[in-house]
Amino acid sequence: MYSKLELKLIKKRIEKEPRKFIQVIVGPRQVGKTTMLKQFTQQTSLPYHFVAADAVSAADNSWIAQQWEVARIRLKQSESNAFVLIFDEIQKVANWSEMIKKQWDYDNLHDLPIKVILLGSSRLLLQQGLTESLAGRYELTYLTHWNFSEMEEAFGFNYNQYIYFGGYPGAADLINDEDRWRSYVKDALIESSISKDILMLTRVDKPALMRNLFEIGANFSGQELSFNKILGQLQDAGNTTTLSHYLQLLNSACLLGGLEKYSPEINRKRASSPKFQVYNNAFLSALQDRTLDVVIQDPKAWGRWVESAVGAHLLNESLKSNLDLYYWRDRNDEVDFVLSYKNRIIGLEVKSNYALRTKGMSVFQDRFQVDKVLLIGQEGIPVEDFLKINPLELF
Repeated sequence: MYSKLELKLIKKRIEKEPRKFIQVIVGPRQVGKTTMLKQFTQQTSLPYHFVAADAVSAADNSWIAQQWEVARIRLKQSESNAFVLIFDEIQKVANWSEMIKKQWDYDNLHDLPIKVILLGSSRLLLQQGLTESLAGRYELTYLTHWNFSEMEEAFGFNYNQYIYFGGYPGAADLINDEDRWRSYVKDALIESSISKDILMLTRVDKPALMRNLFEIGANFSGQELSFNKILGQLQDAGNTTTLSHYLQLLNSACLLGGLEKYSPEINRKRASSPKFQVYNNAFLSALQDRTLDVVIQDPKAWGRWVESAVGAHLLNESLKSNLDLYYWRDRNDEVDFVLSYKNRIIGLEVKSNYALRTKGMSVFQDRFQVDKVLLIGQEGIPVEDFLKINPLELF
């Protein structure tokens, strides 16, 4: 299942290694963070204290200190040489990072072997707290949306089902009732992530505008679209700076990303129009009225879904490594995705129909010092195989 590798890693870091770092686990909602840690508590021989900040008032700064005292008392009562303290949804507590730092430093000073795990779904707020207060004290693990191999193993998804329904374990049992599945994704996943991971924790002056941006970006997943063009489609007034900020917030919640155009010059990357990319194809499908059977019979539409699934796979994997993800276009020449890793460059073109292949791959290879260019699809790496590999294996 999804969490086997990550669970093994966490167990090793917590049980086998000397107490060095706070273990921080970040990922979108409903991908199994809490489930994985509950599996850990069932398997570990160490005593533990597992608490969630869901029902805690954001202003209750004493809550973290109180839970830490419980851990210290239980450590003294046990005969163990270590104790595990787990905080779920930690970002919901105001000034959480300062409080964690204070308690962690106290334990270090008094040589108390309390090992700490923090779980959170708001990547932006967690990263802010980690860099501002906990620098040098934490080790970060990303849990991302489920890939094809994980959905296939856990739920028996076939290739077409994964392309359309994406990788949400909680929605897997609903795919035979597409209307119910669509409602669940929109209400329990999309809206919950926007409301709880962004609006409740970050100031957003125009929430309707941000929701509208997400809908447009998800519908255009895998396509380049300038913010100026988007403004003409939005119901609420805004400007390109506001849209860029809202896209950053949606990206931090692992909902929607905006890929920059590849260029050796940093300024040109930042000035480019974004290529929208959902983190999970479930978002693309849930906002459409077309069913799987209808989409799969339309080669042009199905090609969009396939390219979006490849992009989602790459985007999620980029969070786990130092892999940078871009796209490239120059007039009519384009490469769907550009991977950059340790100064090596790979271009990827996704084609469900080999006859539609463009000359963009050869133009890109001639213009830049690239390691290789690869075709994903017919006459290249089968999409079904590509969705099961770690992109770093390409280098």
